[in-house]
Amino acid sequence: MREARPKPSGQTLGFMQGLWGLVHALDVRSKRMAQTLGVTGPQRLVVRIIGQRANQTASEIAATLGMHPSTLTGVLARLEARGAIARDVDADDRRRALFRLTDKGKRIDRERRGTVEAAVRRVLGRVEPGAVEQTQGLLRMLADELEGPDDWP
Repeated sequence: MREARPKPSGQTLGFMQGLWGLVHALDVRSKRMAQTLGVTGPQRLVVRIIGQRANQTASEIAATLGMHPSTLTGVLARLEARGAIARDVDADDRRRALFRLTDKGKRIDRERRGTVEAAVRRVLGRVEPGAVEQTQGLLRMLADELEGPDDWP
């Protein structure tokens, strides 16, 4: 006989509703950004990272994002196809590609209105720094838990 799993508490369900609401809002804003800026929210984040320091490798960009470089491959290819970034060969190691912003990418990087980043900046300006640090910790813990092994047989 299979062991019964505990039912989620009201707090768990409420938190999950908040997460799903956030995921939906991010998706809606990302699609709107694709229409107005020509890039999605995740693509814009990569543009912002490259804009902070040109000539980064995919591994360096992925490390900044906390993800595996293979996850980033498609985003970089789409940004390159849209003319927002350029891929150069590393003079020291011809096997490595270095990424930099094009003029189009620099315009995207400078844009501040209508982005996920602008919404986050406005909200962060309304809360105490301790609450931000606590939320970041909670989100990291949740991401680690979701990426770990399943908890049932």
